[in-house]
Amino acid sequence: MPVFTTACPRNCYSTCAMKVHVEDGRLRRIEPHAGNRATAEGPCLKGLSYVERAHSPDRILHPMLRKAGTGQFERISWDEALDTIAERLLTYRADPGPQSVLYYASSGTKGLLNGAGLDFFRSYGGCTTTYGDLCWPAGLEATRLTLGDNKHNAPWDLENAKLVVLWGKNTAETNIHQSVFLERAIAGGARVVVIDPRRTQTCERADLWIQPEPGSDGAIALAIANTLIRKGHVDRAFVARHVHGFTEFARRVETWTLERAAHIAGVAESDLATLAEWIGTTPPVTINAGYGIQRYTNSGQTMRAMIALLAITGNIGRPGAGWMFANLQSAVFDEVKDPVAFYPPETPDGRVRVSISTTRLGREMLEQRDPPLRMAWIERGNPIPQNPNTNRVLDAFRALEFRVVVEQFFTDTAREADLVLPAKTMFEQTDVIGAYWHPYLQLRQKVLDPPGEVRPETAIYRALAPRVGIDGPDLASRFPATNAEVENVLRARLAPFPEITLERLAEGPVVAPGNQDVAFDDFVFPTPTGKIELASDEAAKRWGVDTLPDYAPPVESRLRQATPRFPLVLMTPNTKNRIHSQFNNLRMIRRLNPAPVADLHPADAAERGIENGARIRIHNERGQLEVAVRLDPGIRRGCVSLTNGWWITDGGAVNLCSDDRETDIGHGAAFHDNLVEVELA
Repeated sequence: MPVFTTACPRNCYSTCAMKVHVEDGRLRRIEPHAGNRATAEGPCLKGLSYVERAHSPDRILHPMLRKAGTGQFERISWDEALDTIAERLLTYRADPGPQSVLYYASSGTKGLLNGAGLDFFRSYGGCTTTYGDLCWPAGLEATRLTLGDNKHNAPWDLENAKLVVLWGKNTAETNIHQSVFLERAIAGGARVVVIDPRRTQTCERADLWIQPEPGSDGAIALAIANTLIRKGHVDRAFVARHVHGFTEFARRVETWTLERAAHIAGVAESDLATLAEWIGTTPPVTINAGYGIQRYTNSGQTMRAMIALLAITGNIGRPGAGWMFANLQSAVFDEVKDPVAFYPPETPDGRVRVSISTTRLGREMLEQRDPPLRMAWIERGNPIPQNPNTNRVLDAFRALEFRVVVEQFFTDTAREADLVLPAKTMFEQTDVIGAYWHPYLQLRQKVLDPPGEVRPETAIYRALAPRVGIDGPDLASRFPATNAEVENVLRARLAPFPEITLERLAEGPVVAPGNQDVAFDDFVFPTPTGKIELASDEAAKRWGVDTLPDYAPPVESRLRQATPRFPLVLMTPNTKNRIHSQFNNLRMIRRLNPAPVADLHPADAAERGIENGARIRIHNERGQLEVAVRLDPGIRRGCVSLTNGWWITDGGAVNLCSDDRETDIGHGAAFHDNLVEVELA
């Protein structure tokens, strides 16, 4: 039975290496690949479910056209599909102009070939596209402003830490391979602190669990900083050599007492005192922030304050110490490593209009004029349930004249399409992928022929290009259709890195050139001052925030509104059994998660006459959803939690209630500024 090396391209920390067994044109088994030191134990349940996903009877295998005036689709030929799309594209290019077409691509699958879509639409004459990101940009930009680059120590370095602070990070579910290194750190005597409003599986390994009010983390960080400074837990030599703005920062935090922060966060002052003492006296310290913590309107400033705790104690650039958020050291092919923070109003050629915020997708699609939007092309994403304010996104998509979705399954977004094109899986086209937790580059090998009439996206563009006047001798290098063409394109991309070849990658993962296992161990910080910047003029100039880390409550939160009309915070965390809206349609995953269930504290439930297992309505002025409830004494009072990623057809699309607000920096999505009420359905 042939065995191939490949890697999971999902938007996930692990980006697991794996060995896949193929027989008679089908996946038969998936096994670990020890060549990736970060994921040597093998893929999670989602990874194992690829055997079902690749061969699912629910896959879209042919172009599907919506029957006029219905929600039903009928199979058409590729020529019919491409001719229909080309006719629309030519019409809209002539009037009202090419920027009346929205190109929307998200992070459903990673790979170097993903750039083909934007290349196509540039050659078409331009289009409208989006800026920002739903996942992590506030944290990326906070890190870049402070440290100059988004990188962190290798995953296995965590075992050298003596204190690990998991701040809004549920490792046991969302970064399961990190748990291996966390356990090794614990075995070596490390303490673990978890800061999370929910009692998660990760909390069970904590020496100290702090359960703050959502959105209060910045207040905690500033008070910890003040305590560290007052008690003399500052590495003065490190600060003198490597930190800019310490004096001003010390003045800023003088008013932030533990008592004040404890009152805001609703936690015990003694717990904050313990945390401050441990950070100050237990080096080396690693602070690992989860992505959920930077999805508030105050999150950029919050994360700058958190990084400052490591800077003033000298816990950067040393084994077992540092800030863990995003490790982009494998992004060696990117011209700009943090593109989400730097999208200009227009691309240099002036033809691609980067005018719509991903966060405000629905609102700004409806508002766009000069020209108004007429058509959308969607790939690698499911924006209707996954972008903020789902009802507004639905309105915007339904206002368009024509919608094309490239997809593997009939997601909520695909169901709204006029034409659905069948998309490849990770096993049906070769590509090279990086990661954002470990430092490896990996080959995602083609091991299966696409079933039915499925075509990789590059092949779709190749067939569509001449129909809209895109031609030339370089089409094979821009839109490779055959595996030989794909390999030629990838070899050209790899050419600047002689130590990385397709043959070498076929054997297993390769550490990216220039990687630092201990990030910043050369103490080179590519900021304007060449130091860690606690005071950042760029933060003020680019984003309009204070030059120093500061705290203000989220725009929509219990912290800002004493008696809100909607008294509960809707938390929408990730879960180990999905990558956002992917995987839960598979039968093996459905056995564990058959339907959405919201968690509510028993005391909040009792006030509303709600019993365990009842059907509840979660609602605010933006929307509502009905789900079952589970009473959970481990969730903070005043919160209701429902994992994100459920489809509208499942009844649990959480963004029916979220608003389309951006984070304070980075053009991120402030999903978690989200107050609701809960009542019996």
